[in-house]
Amino acid sequence: MDYLGIDLSCAMGSLRSGEFPAKDCLLPLISKLLGYFVVAGSMTVKLPQIMKIVDNKSVKGLSVVAFELEVVGYTISLAYCLYKELPFSAFGELAFLLIQALILVGCIYYFSRPLSVATWVRALLYFALAPTVLAGKIDPLLFEALYASKHLIFLSARIPQIWKNFRNKSTGQLSFLTCFMNFGGALARVFTSYQAKAPLSMFISFFIAIITNGTIMSQILLYRSKGKEEKQLKDKKIL
Repeated sequence: MDYLGIDLSCAMGSLRSGEFPAKDCLLPLISKLLGYFVVAGSMTVKLPQIMKIVDNKSVKGLSVVAFELEVVGYTISLAYCLYKELPFSAFGELAFLLIQALILVGCIYYFSRPLSVATWVRALLYFALAPTVLAGKIDPLLFEALYASKHLIFLSARIPQIWKNFRNKSTGQLSFLTCFMNFGGALARVFTSYQAKAPLSMFISFFIAIITNGTIMSQILLYRSKGKEEKQLKDKKIL
């Protein structure tokens, strides 16, 4: 009994016998289901951030470079998974995250006009190279080097935003829900990757995502609570 690459025969056989499925049977099943749940959830991860920008017509507090690097990181990760012909449940969220990340950067560009020449150059360079990378039409050694560099890319994508939040003592238009979903997705992927016996490099990516998204979530909660306290003090003084 196999649905979407999920083998249910082991679990169903145990249940029919009136027994609870054994760990060796249950954990792989949970891992597969969780993998598809992460993929499904990824379809809306960045929508809260996109909607917040569009609703407020502002990109205040957002680091443009951070979101651009995120697009590059997702592109490399997706291209590598396609190149290795991994099952969709293991990487499917990357496709949806990349599409949403591109839309998000487009929104940031729109509300950041006029754009600098350097921004236009970065955008044109990406769209010139991305199709080749996604098609896997590059040297295998270069591909491995690109994939190895994604850890630095994702780290570099988060640090500018974390630093900007710290410097401004504000998180601006950052969406807590988007950060929370990224954080939860990374936690789930640690479990599914362990069950799939994924390479160490994948675990490093997820741990970076957990730490950086967790830091940004903490900043959002901290600076919002401080902002509310300051507003209450001002209101009291006015009264």
